[in-house]
Amino acid sequence: MKTGRLALLGLALFMSCAQAQTLPKQITLIVPYPPGSTSDLIPRMIAPHLQHALGTTVIVENVAGANGAIGAQRVARGPADGSQILMAPTGVLAANQFLYSNLSYDPEKSFDPLINLVGTPNLIVVNKNVPATSVADLIKLAESKPGSVSFGSGGVGSTSHLCGEMLKVAAKGSMVHVPFRGPAPAKQAVLAGDVTFICDNFSNVIEDTKEGGLKAIALSAKSRHPQGPNIPTTAEQGFPAIDAGIWYSFVVPRGTPPDLVKRLNGEIAKILSFPDVKPRLDMLGLTIIGDSPESFGAFLKSEAARWEKIIKEANIKIE
Repeated sequence: MKTGRLALLGLALFMSCAQAQTLPKQITLIVPYPPGSTSDLIPRMIAPHLQHALGTTVIVENVAGANGAIGAQRVARGPADGSQILMAPTGVLAANQFLYSNLSYDPEKSFDPLINLVGTPNLIVVNKNVPATSVADLIKLAESKPGSVSFGSGGVGSTSHLCGEMLKVAAKGSMVHVPFRGPAPAKQAVLAGDVTFICDNFSNVIEDTKEGGLKAIALSAKSRHPQGPNIPTTAEQGFPAIDAGIWYSFVVPRGTPPDLVKRLNGEIAKILSFPDVKPRLDMLGLTIIGDSPESFGAFLKSEAARWEKIIKEANIKIE
């Protein structure tokens, strides 16, 4: 009798573990932005390797709009079974909640942290014909002709917008914000000379500075970047308050089985160092993080507090 009970208990435990590890037939990596940006490139690097590792179909789908809120809402309301994973940059998890009065998801309550993938600082760049080589030059240019200096962004509330707002504060409000539907068209507007500058993530614009279409002004960070060692930081130029970077992460709907979260985290962390993935990330100026769900959760709390302060100081609110 005792042996039978033990057997039943063992079977129950086995079935419980098997259920927790059960993978959906298809996993969709939801990118809440248009194609072409770093937010889109990273999941597309990871997807084929994750499919091979898990033995299940993995696809990437772009669900753009409202600074990432539409895609985030879709995942937040989706099944907690691993079938949907959200690509969530800084704005989606740390800034949007302080920008929007009626956000359609709760960054803290809607998701479970999966993994923080990579990070990169923002780089302030201007069109090659703009007569400025430093942050001070850019501010002086704006103050000399209020309204003549404009900055593009990947959308209202994006980190490129918030970084631009930091410069606008330094220039006493004499700059004009021009939002676009994603960072790719914003960069094209700077290249075409339609807007003066953009403060976009390093990986999105560094190649254009090497090719000569854009001119690097300053790295919005506390230390220089190894792929741009000659580019001074905003802190070095006397503007330490202008400090904006971006990280790219994966989160899943709240309540996803912990064993499944752990397995996904482990497989994705390994993929980041694969010989055909890491060099591409390096080339884009991205630094691999690949942390645990627990570490990522703690980091999210500190980042939310940091961006709340920045947004309040810049007095940005989106209805």
